[in-house]
Amino acid sequence: QVQLVESGGGSVQPGGSLRLSCTASGITFDYYTIAWFRQAPGKEREGVSSISNTDGSTYYADSVKGRFTISRDDISNTAFLQMTSLKPEDSGVYYCATDLGPVNWLLRATEVDYWGQGTQVTVSD
Repeated sequence: QVQLVESGGGSVQPGGSLRLSCTASGITFDYYTIAWFRQAPGKEREGVSSISNTDGSTYYADSVKGRFTISRDDISNTAFLQMTSLKPEDSGVYYCATDLGPVNWLLRATEVDYWGQGTQVTVSD
């Protein structure tokens, strides 16, 4: 049984930082590209960042470039999303997702094999 468990969400003021974690079980982690998506109320789920399993290439949505950093630790089966300089428009539910094999672009929702349950991020005063 595949499980992706996100943690690290919460409430933060604009300009603050959060670090999300995604721990996987039931898959051979280093076979998979890992991605983060987010969904705000009333909006479609959008890709935020992804990291390939082969060469560690990273990809970001334009809206988060320079502020978010994705990384992975294949020993602990965990991926991370370091978020800095957070803005209110970064608020939403953040989802971890996987796709089998290398993906050398920002992963699309239609390509996802497995989803996590999501973790809430709220950026407000």
